[in-house]
Amino acid sequence: MAAHTREFFSWGKASTVAPLPFERQTLIVVKLKGVFMLYRPYGKTGKRISVISAGGMRFRDCADSAGIERAAQILVHAYRKGINYFDTAPYYCGDRSEEIVGTALKELPPNQVYVSTKCTAASGADLRRSLEKSLQRLGLDRIHFFHIWCLIRPEEWAERTAGGAIEAAFRAKEEGLIEHVVASTHMNGDDTAQLIEKGVFEGLTIGYNAINFPFRQKAVEAAEKAGLGLVIMNPLAGGLIPQNGRRFDFIRSPHDPDVVTAALRFLVSQSAITSALVGFSCEEEVDHAVDALTGFEPYDAAFIERMKKRIESHFDQLCTGCGYCLPCPQNIPIPKYMDSYNHLILDGRDQAVLDRLKWHWDLGASGSSDCVACGQCETACTQHLPIVQRLQRIAALPDAPAPEEP
Repeated sequence: MAAHTREFFSWGKASTVAPLPFERQTLIVVKLKGVFMLYRPYGKTGKRISVISAGGMRFRDCADSAGIERAAQILVHAYRKGINYFDTAPYYCGDRSEEIVGTALKELPPNQVYVSTKCTAASGADLRRSLEKSLQRLGLDRIHFFHIWCLIRPEEWAERTAGGAIEAAFRAKEEGLIEHVVASTHMNGDDTAQLIEKGVFEGLTIGYNAINFPFRQKAVEAAEKAGLGLVIMNPLAGGLIPQNGRRFDFIRSPHDPDVVTAALRFLVSQSAITSALVGFSCEEEVDHAVDALTGFEPYDAAFIERMKKRIESHFDQLCTGCGYCLPCPQNIPIPKYMDSYNHLILDGRDQAVLDRLKWHWDLGASGSSDCVACGQCETACTQHLPIVQRLQRIAALPDAPAPEEP
Protein backbone atom coordinates (compact mmCIF):
# COMPACT_ATOMS: atom_id res chain seq x y z
CA MET A 1 0.00 0.00 0.00
CA ALA A 2 1.33 3.42 -0.96
CA ALA A 3 2.59 5.84 1.65
CA HIS A 4 -0.36 8.18 1.17
CA THR A 5 -2.92 5.56 2.28
CA ARG A 6 -3.48 3.67 5.49
CA GLU A 7 -5.81 0.93 6.63
CA PHE A 8 -8.74 1.76 8.90
CA PHE A 9 -11.26 -0.82 10.01
CA SER A 10 -13.74 1.03 12.26
CA TRP A 11 -16.22 1.93 9.55
CA GLY A 12 -19.43 3.61 10.63
CA LYS A 13 -18.31 5.53 13.73
CA ALA A 14 -18.63 9.03 12.37
CA SER A 15 -19.84 10.51 15.66
CA THR A 16 -17.03 9.12 17.80
CA VAL A 17 -13.85 9.44 15.75
CA ALA A 18 -11.30 11.86 17.14
CA PRO A 19 -10.54 14.93 15.00
CA LEU A 20 -7.67 14.32 12.63
CA PRO A 21 -4.65 16.55 12.26
CA PHE A 22 -4.74 18.09 8.82
CA GLU A 23 -3.35 15.39 6.51
CA ARG A 24 -4.41 16.15 2.97
CA GLN A 25 -2.46 13.19 1.61
CA THR A 26 -3.94 10.59 3.97
CA LEU A 27 -6.48 8.21 2.52
CA ILE A 28 -8.26 5.84 4.88
CA VAL A 29 -9.01 2.46 3.36
CA VAL A 30 -11.96 0.44 4.66
CA LYS A 31 -12.35 -3.23 3.79
CA LEU A 32 -15.09 -4.73 5.92
CA LYS A 33 -18.02 -7.09 5.27
CA GLY A 34 -17.78 -6.76 1.52
CA VAL A 35 -17.32 -2.98 1.62
CA PHE A 36 -14.33 -1.32 -0.01
CA MET A 37 -14.31 2.45 0.35
CA LEU A 38 -11.72 5.18 0.60
CA TYR A 39 -12.10 8.13 2.99
CA ARG A 40 -10.28 11.42 2.99
CA PRO A 41 -10.20 14.17 5.64
CA TYR A 42 -12.55 17.05 4.80
CA GLY A 43 -10.07 19.89 5.12
CA LYS A 44 -9.31 20.72 8.73
CA THR A 45 -12.74 19.79 10.13
CA GLY A 46 -11.66 16.44 11.58
CA LYS A 47 -14.31 14.64 9.56
CA ARG A 48 -13.55 11.71 7.27
CA ILE A 49 -15.62 11.71 4.08
CA SER A 50 -16.04 8.86 1.62
CA VAL A 51 -14.37 9.77 -1.67
CA ILE A 52 -17.63 8.89 -3.43
CA SER A 53 -20.56 10.82 -1.99
CA ALA A 54 -24.28 10.70 -2.74
CA GLY A 55 -25.99 13.58 -4.53
CA GLY A 56 -29.70 14.13 -3.96
CA MET A 57 -30.65 15.79 -7.26
CA ARG A 58 -31.18 12.84 -9.62
CA PHE A 59 -33.96 10.86 -7.95
CA ARG A 60 -36.84 9.98 -10.27
CA ASP A 61 -40.59 9.50 -9.72
CA CYS A 62 -40.62 10.79 -6.14
CA ALA A 63 -43.81 12.89 -6.19
CA ASP A 64 -45.65 10.68 -3.65
CA SER A 65 -44.79 8.85 -0.45
CA ALA A 66 -44.06 5.59 -2.28
CA GLY A 67 -41.64 7.37 -4.60
CA ILE A 68 -39.95 9.08 -1.67
CA GLU A 69 -39.46 5.72 0.03
CA ARG A 70 -38.01 4.17 -3.14
CA ALA A 71 -35.56 7.03 -3.49
CA ALA A 72 -34.61 6.79 0.18
CA GLN A 73 -33.70 3.13 -0.32
CA ILE A 74 -31.08 4.20 -2.87
CA LEU A 75 -29.39 6.22 -0.13
CA VAL A 76 -29.69 3.35 2.35
CA HIS A 77 -27.96 1.17 -0.23
CA ALA A 78 -25.27 3.83 -0.69
CA TYR A 79 -24.64 3.85 3.06
CA ARG A 80 -24.26 0.08 3.06
CA LYS A 81 -21.66 0.51 0.33
CA GLY A 82 -19.62 2.78 2.59
CA ILE A 83 -20.84 6.22 1.46
CA ASN A 84 -21.14 8.56 4.44
CA TYR A 85 -21.83 11.97 2.85
CA PHE A 86 -25.32 12.81 1.54
CA ASP A 87 -25.82 16.08 -0.34
CA THR A 88 -29.24 17.63 -0.79
CA ALA A 89 -30.90 21.03 -1.21
CA PRO A 90 -34.26 22.76 -1.30
CA TYR A 91 -35.94 22.54 -4.72
CA TYR A 92 -34.11 19.39 -5.83
CA CYS A 93 -36.46 16.72 -7.21
CA GLY A 94 -39.53 18.92 -7.09
CA ASP A 95 -38.58 20.10 -3.59
CA ARG A 96 -38.61 16.50 -2.27
CA SER A 97 -34.89 15.82 -1.95
CA GLU A 98 -34.49 16.87 1.69
CA GLU A 99 -37.53 14.80 2.60
CA ILE A 100 -35.97 11.81 0.81
CA VAL A 101 -32.72 12.20 2.72
CA GLY A 102 -34.63 12.58 5.99
CA THR A 103 -36.56 9.38 5.24
CA ALA A 104 -33.31 7.51 4.58
CA LEU A 105 -31.72 8.79 7.78
CA LYS A 106 -34.57 7.31 9.83
CA GLU A 107 -33.52 3.85 8.64
CA LEU A 108 -29.84 4.30 9.45
CA PRO A 109 -28.05 4.14 12.80
CA PRO A 110 -27.72 7.65 14.26
CA ASN A 111 -24.67 9.79 13.61
CA GLN A 112 -23.37 7.64 10.78
CA VAL A 113 -23.79 10.03 7.84
CA TYR A 114 -22.75 13.61 7.23
CA VAL A 115 -25.47 15.72 5.61
CA SER A 116 -24.98 18.73 3.36
CA THR A 117 -27.70 21.16 2.34
CA LYS A 118 -27.80 24.66 0.94
CA CYS A 119 -29.45 28.06 0.65
CA THR A 120 -29.35 30.74 -2.07
CA ALA A 121 -30.91 33.54 -0.03
CA ALA A 122 -29.13 36.87 0.27
CA SER A 123 -31.29 37.93 3.21
CA GLY A 124 -30.27 36.73 6.64
CA ALA A 125 -33.90 36.26 7.65
CA ASP A 126 -34.61 34.19 4.54
CA LEU A 127 -31.54 32.04 5.13
CA ARG A 128 -32.65 31.38 8.70
CA ARG A 129 -36.12 30.31 7.56
CA SER A 130 -34.62 28.05 4.93
CA LEU A 131 -32.25 26.49 7.45
CA GLU A 132 -35.02 25.78 9.93
CA LYS A 133 -37.15 24.20 7.21
CA SER A 134 -34.22 22.05 6.11
CA LEU A 135 -33.63 20.86 9.67
CA GLN A 136 -37.28 19.94 10.02
CA ARG A 137 -37.44 18.03 6.74
CA LEU A 138 -34.17 16.23 7.37
CA GLY A 139 -35.11 15.35 10.94
CA LEU A 140 -31.81 16.73 12.25
CA ASP A 141 -30.86 19.08 15.05
CA ARG A 142 -27.88 20.40 13.07
CA ILE A 143 -26.55 20.48 9.52
CA HIS A 144 -23.03 19.14 9.18
CA PHE A 145 -22.13 21.11 6.04
CA PHE A 146 -24.28 24.14 5.19
CA HIS A 147 -23.60 25.70 1.81
CA ILE A 148 -23.87 29.31 0.80
CA TRP A 149 -25.32 28.06 -2.45
CA CYS A 150 -24.77 28.80 -6.12
CA LEU A 151 -22.31 31.67 -6.20
CA ILE A 152 -22.18 32.20 -9.96
CA ARG A 153 -20.72 35.72 -10.06
CA PRO A 154 -18.27 37.44 -7.67
CA GLU A 155 -20.90 40.14 -7.09
CA GLU A 156 -23.16 37.56 -5.47
CA TRP A 157 -20.71 37.20 -2.60
CA ALA A 158 -21.12 40.92 -1.88
CA GLU A 159 -24.91 40.54 -2.12
CA ARG A 160 -24.96 37.65 0.38
CA THR A 161 -22.73 39.63 2.72
CA ALA A 162 -24.73 42.88 2.48
CA GLY A 163 -28.03 41.04 2.82
CA GLY A 164 -26.97 39.35 6.03
CA ALA A 165 -26.92 35.75 4.79
CA ILE A 166 -23.28 35.14 5.71
CA GLU A 167 -23.75 36.63 9.17
CA ALA A 168 -26.91 34.57 9.70
CA ALA A 169 -25.12 31.36 8.75
CA PHE A 170 -22.33 31.96 11.23
CA ARG A 171 -24.81 32.96 13.91
CA ALA A 172 -26.56 29.63 13.37
CA LYS A 173 -23.20 27.92 13.67
CA GLU A 174 -22.63 29.59 17.04
CA GLU A 175 -26.05 28.27 18.10
CA GLY A 176 -25.08 24.72 17.12
CA LEU A 177 -27.49 24.49 14.18
CA ILE A 178 -24.63 24.30 11.66
CA GLU A 179 -21.30 22.57 12.13
CA HIS A 180 -19.43 23.90 9.10
CA VAL A 181 -20.23 26.84 6.81
CA VAL A 182 -19.11 26.07 3.27
CA ALA A 183 -19.90 27.35 -0.23
CA SER A 184 -21.02 26.05 -3.60
CA THR A 185 -19.84 27.95 -6.65
CA HIS A 186 -19.90 27.85 -10.44
CA MET A 187 -17.35 30.63 -10.81
CA ASN A 188 -14.17 30.16 -12.81
CA GLY A 189 -10.88 29.18 -11.22
CA ASP A 190 -9.54 32.72 -10.74
CA ASP A 191 -12.73 34.05 -9.15
CA THR A 192 -13.08 31.00 -6.92
CA ALA A 193 -9.46 31.36 -5.82
CA GLN A 194 -10.22 34.95 -4.79
CA LEU A 195 -13.21 33.71 -2.80
CA ILE A 196 -10.98 31.19 -1.03
CA GLU A 197 -8.53 33.96 -0.14
CA LYS A 198 -11.23 35.61 1.98
CA GLY A 199 -10.73 32.80 4.48
CA VAL A 200 -14.42 32.55 5.34
CA PHE A 201 -15.30 28.95 4.47
CA GLU A 202 -14.07 25.55 5.63
CA GLY A 203 -14.80 23.92 2.31
CA LEU A 204 -16.20 24.27 -1.19
CA THR A 205 -18.28 22.37 -3.69
CA ILE A 206 -17.31 23.10 -7.30
CA GLY A 207 -17.90 21.63 -10.75
CA TYR A 208 -14.76 19.92 -12.01
CA ASN A 209 -14.27 16.79 -14.09
CA ALA A 210 -12.14 15.06 -16.69
CA ILE A 211 -13.54 17.17 -19.55
CA ASN A 212 -13.57 20.64 -17.98
CA PHE A 213 -10.74 20.63 -15.47
CA PRO A 214 -8.71 23.50 -17.03
CA PHE A 215 -11.55 25.94 -16.30
CA ARG A 216 -11.33 25.49 -12.50
CA GLN A 217 -7.85 24.08 -11.97
CA LYS A 218 -6.74 27.23 -10.13
CA ALA A 219 -9.64 26.78 -7.69
CA VAL A 220 -8.53 23.22 -6.92
CA GLU A 221 -4.98 24.38 -6.32
CA ALA A 222 -6.12 27.27 -4.12
CA ALA A 223 -8.36 24.99 -2.04
CA GLU A 224 -5.48 22.59 -1.44
CA LYS A 225 -3.14 25.41 -0.45
CA ALA A 226 -5.73 26.76 2.00
CA GLY A 227 -6.43 23.32 3.46
CA LEU A 228 -10.12 23.35 2.54
CA GLY A 229 -12.39 20.39 2.01
CA LEU A 230 -13.28 20.13 -1.66
CA VAL A 231 -16.32 18.25 -2.95
CA ILE A 232 -16.73 17.88 -6.70
CA MET A 233 -20.18 18.22 -8.24
CA ASN A 234 -20.87 17.07 -11.80
CA PRO A 235 -17.98 14.56 -11.72
CA LEU A 236 -19.50 12.91 -14.79
CA ALA A 237 -20.21 16.27 -16.48
CA GLY A 238 -23.92 16.09 -15.76
CA GLY A 239 -24.18 12.73 -17.53
CA LEU A 240 -22.31 13.81 -20.67
CA ILE A 241 -19.42 11.42 -20.04
CA PRO A 242 -21.48 8.19 -19.73
CA GLN A 243 -23.90 9.32 -22.44
CA ASN A 244 -21.00 9.89 -24.85
CA GLY A 245 -18.74 7.06 -23.79
CA ARG A 246 -17.30 6.45 -27.23
CA ARG A 247 -16.53 10.15 -27.76
CA PHE A 248 -14.78 10.39 -24.39
CA ASP A 249 -13.01 7.06 -24.48
CA PHE A 250 -9.72 8.98 -24.60
CA ILE A 251 -10.00 9.74 -20.85
CA ARG A 252 -9.47 6.06 -20.02
CA SER A 253 -6.09 4.77 -18.96
CA PRO A 254 -5.21 1.14 -19.81
CA HIS A 255 -6.35 0.16 -16.30
CA ASP A 256 -9.86 1.67 -16.56
CA PRO A 257 -12.67 -0.60 -17.80
CA ASP A 258 -15.00 2.25 -18.85
CA VAL A 259 -15.27 6.03 -18.97
CA VAL A 260 -17.31 6.34 -15.75
CA THR A 261 -14.61 4.48 -13.84
CA ALA A 262 -11.94 6.60 -15.52
CA ALA A 263 -13.70 9.88 -14.67
CA LEU A 264 -14.10 8.96 -11.01
CA ARG A 265 -10.56 7.64 -10.63
CA PHE A 266 -9.26 10.83 -12.24
CA LEU A 267 -10.86 12.80 -9.38
CA VAL A 268 -10.23 10.43 -6.49
CA SER A 269 -6.53 10.28 -7.32
CA GLN A 270 -6.07 14.02 -6.79
CA SER A 271 -5.06 14.74 -3.22
CA ALA A 272 -6.78 18.16 -3.28
CA ILE A 273 -10.18 16.56 -3.79
CA THR A 274 -12.09 15.22 -0.80
CA SER A 275 -15.01 13.57 -2.57
CA ALA A 276 -16.73 13.13 -5.94
CA LEU A 277 -20.44 13.87 -5.57
CA VAL A 278 -22.39 11.47 -7.78
CA GLY A 279 -26.13 11.88 -8.30
CA PHE A 280 -27.77 8.46 -8.10
CA SER A 281 -31.15 7.51 -9.54
CA CYS A 282 -30.91 3.76 -8.88
CA GLU A 283 -28.91 1.26 -6.83
CA GLU A 284 -27.05 0.04 -9.92
CA GLU A 285 -25.52 3.49 -10.33
CA VAL A 286 -24.31 3.35 -6.74
CA ASP A 287 -22.71 -0.02 -7.39
CA HIS A 288 -21.01 1.24 -10.57
CA ALA A 289 -19.48 4.21 -8.78
CA VAL A 290 -18.30 2.19 -5.80
CA ASP A 291 -16.96 -0.59 -8.00
CA ALA A 292 -14.71 1.99 -9.66
CA LEU A 293 -12.72 2.03 -6.42
CA THR A 294 -12.68 -1.63 -5.52
CA GLY A 295 -9.05 -2.66 -5.16
CA PHE A 296 -7.99 0.66 -6.71
CA GLU A 297 -4.76 2.32 -5.67
CA PRO A 298 -4.98 6.05 -6.51
CA TYR A 299 -2.73 7.19 -9.32
CA ASP A 300 0.25 9.28 -8.31
CA ALA A 301 0.57 12.97 -9.16
CA ALA A 302 2.88 12.38 -12.12
CA PHE A 303 0.40 9.95 -13.68
CA ILE A 304 -2.46 12.44 -13.23
CA GLU A 305 -0.45 15.19 -14.92
CA ARG A 306 0.28 12.90 -17.86
CA MET A 307 -3.41 12.03 -17.96
CA LYS A 308 -4.40 15.72 -18.07
CA LYS A 309 -2.05 16.37 -20.98
CA ARG A 310 -3.39 13.36 -22.86
CA ILE A 311 -6.99 14.47 -22.32
CA GLU A 312 -6.28 18.02 -23.46
CA SER A 313 -4.60 16.73 -26.61
CA HIS A 314 -7.76 14.79 -27.52
CA PHE A 315 -10.35 17.48 -26.99
CA ASP A 316 -10.55 18.14 -30.73
CA GLN A 317 -13.40 20.68 -31.23
CA LEU A 318 -14.55 20.76 -27.61
CA CYS A 319 -13.50 23.83 -25.64
CA THR A 320 -11.30 22.91 -22.67
CA GLY A 321 -12.20 26.08 -20.75
CA CYS A 322 -8.59 27.20 -20.34
CA GLY A 323 -9.62 30.88 -20.44
CA TYR A 324 -6.81 32.12 -22.70
CA CYS A 325 -9.49 33.82 -24.82
CA LEU A 326 -9.99 36.37 -22.04
CA PRO A 327 -10.22 39.25 -21.50
CA CYS A 328 -12.83 40.04 -24.13
CA PRO A 329 -13.04 43.74 -25.17
CA GLN A 330 -16.83 43.40 -25.00
CA ASN A 331 -16.71 41.66 -21.59
CA ILE A 332 -18.33 38.52 -22.97
CA PRO A 333 -17.66 35.53 -20.65
CA ILE A 334 -16.41 33.51 -23.62
CA PRO A 335 -15.47 30.27 -21.77
CA LYS A 336 -19.01 29.99 -20.40
CA TYR A 337 -20.51 30.32 -23.87
CA MET A 338 -17.99 27.88 -25.32
CA ASP A 339 -18.75 25.38 -22.54
CA SER A 340 -22.42 25.66 -23.46
CA TYR A 341 -21.57 25.17 -27.13
CA ASN A 342 -19.87 21.91 -26.14
CA HIS A 343 -23.32 20.66 -25.24
CA LEU A 344 -24.55 21.42 -28.75
CA ILE A 345 -21.68 19.38 -30.20
CA LEU A 346 -22.42 16.45 -27.92
CA ASP A 347 -26.19 16.60 -27.70
CA GLY A 348 -27.12 18.11 -31.05
CA ARG A 349 -30.06 20.14 -29.69
CA ASP A 350 -30.29 23.91 -29.38
CA GLN A 351 -32.14 23.42 -26.11
CA ALA A 352 -29.06 21.74 -24.64
CA VAL A 353 -27.19 25.03 -25.08
CA LEU A 354 -30.00 27.09 -23.58
CA ASP A 355 -30.34 24.74 -20.62
CA ARG A 356 -26.62 24.89 -19.90
CA LEU A 357 -26.57 28.67 -20.15
CA LYS A 358 -29.57 29.10 -17.88
CA TRP A 359 -29.04 26.46 -15.22
CA HIS A 360 -25.28 26.37 -14.98
CA TRP A 361 -24.18 29.88 -15.90
CA ASP A 362 -27.28 32.05 -15.34
CA LEU A 363 -26.85 33.52 -18.82
CA GLY A 364 -29.03 34.06 -21.85
CA ALA A 365 -28.13 33.34 -25.45
CA SER A 366 -28.51 37.02 -26.39
CA GLY A 367 -25.47 37.97 -24.32
CA SER A 368 -23.21 36.54 -27.00
CA SER A 369 -24.59 39.03 -29.53
CA ASP A 370 -22.29 41.69 -28.09
CA CYS A 371 -19.46 40.09 -30.07
CA VAL A 372 -18.03 42.49 -32.67
CA ALA A 373 -15.91 39.80 -34.37
CA CYS A 374 -12.62 41.51 -33.53
CA GLY A 375 -10.93 38.10 -33.50
CA GLN A 376 -8.80 38.74 -30.42
CA CYS A 377 -10.14 35.60 -28.73
CA GLU A 378 -9.41 33.39 -31.74
CA THR A 379 -5.84 34.68 -31.92
CA ALA A 380 -5.33 33.71 -28.26
CA CYS A 381 -7.12 30.35 -28.46
CA THR A 382 -4.59 27.53 -28.15
CA GLN A 383 -7.09 25.14 -29.78
CA HIS A 384 -7.77 27.47 -32.73
CA LEU A 385 -11.52 27.17 -32.28
CA PRO A 386 -13.93 29.26 -34.40
CA ILE A 387 -15.07 31.23 -31.36
CA VAL A 388 -16.70 34.09 -33.27
CA GLN A 389 -18.74 31.70 -35.37
CA ARG A 390 -19.88 29.85 -32.27
CA LEU A 391 -20.87 33.03 -30.49
CA GLN A 392 -22.91 34.06 -33.51
CA ARG A 393 -24.57 30.64 -33.59
CA ILE A 394 -25.56 30.98 -29.94
CA ALA A 395 -26.75 34.56 -30.42
CA ALA A 396 -29.20 33.32 -33.04
CA LEU A 397 -30.94 31.10 -30.50
CA PRO A 398 -34.11 32.42 -28.85
CA ASP A 399 -33.84 33.38 -25.19
CA ALA A 400 -36.94 31.30 -24.52
CA PRO A 401 -37.47 30.09 -20.96
CA ALA A 402 -35.90 26.68 -20.48
CA PRO A 403 -37.97 23.99 -18.80
CA GLU A 404 -37.55 23.48 -15.07
CA GLU A 405 -34.22 21.92 -14.20
CA PRO A 406 -34.57 18.20 -13.49
